Amino acid sequence: MIRAYTAFLAMGLLAALGVGCASDNPHSYGQQRPDVGQLSSDDSGLQSKDVVACTNQLVTDLLASPTLNASPTQWTLAVENMQDMTIDRMFATNYDIFIESLRSAISEKAQGRIALIENKATFHDIRNKEMEGSSDPYGQGGGGGSAAPAAINPDYIMYGKAMDMPNRSTNFYLLQFNIFNSHTRVQVWSRTYQIKVAR
Repeated sequence: MIRAYTAFLAMGLLAALGVGCASDNPHSYGQQRPDVGQLSSDDSGLQSKDVVACTNQLVTDLLASPTLNASPTQWTLAVENMQDMTIDRMFATNYDIFIESLRSAISEKAQGRIALIENKATFHDIRNKEMEGSSDPYGQGGGGGSAAPAAINPDYIMYGKAMDMPNRSTNFYLLQFNIFNSHTRVQVWSRTYQIKVAR
């Protein structure tokens, strides 16, 4: 009798565990939160996988740059926006997502080798809002605070261009990223991410 009762309890426990596992349903979560590194067959145009692939490819290449590795001092780098030179208006794409992703990857992986410098306009705008005694009533980007003299001018500036070549069913994208010396205008690094997508 005791054995039968114990077996009954064990079967009930296994059944309860089975119901609990079924209710977790990881497949449902995967449909609601697809992997950003995977393509979606329901979508077309540039996708999140392109942002991830572009970032990984370019940050790896930049950190292997002979110019960067031969530099005796840490690079100071400002990152500008992407220039949208595309002609296909089928998709509303904010190409800054590519360069912002690259900026974050540089910050994460190039510590000690590249110091990111905030953009001048953003620096003055936020500083003038948040710092005491740094009002700038005439919008000249100055202000009376003590932090202005310590501002650093970047030695290098990165910017990007987005270009495309649309066809009937596909579009070829060329995303170009350039770094130049802000003192000499010499371009020290230029790479592209190329991809053909369905329209």
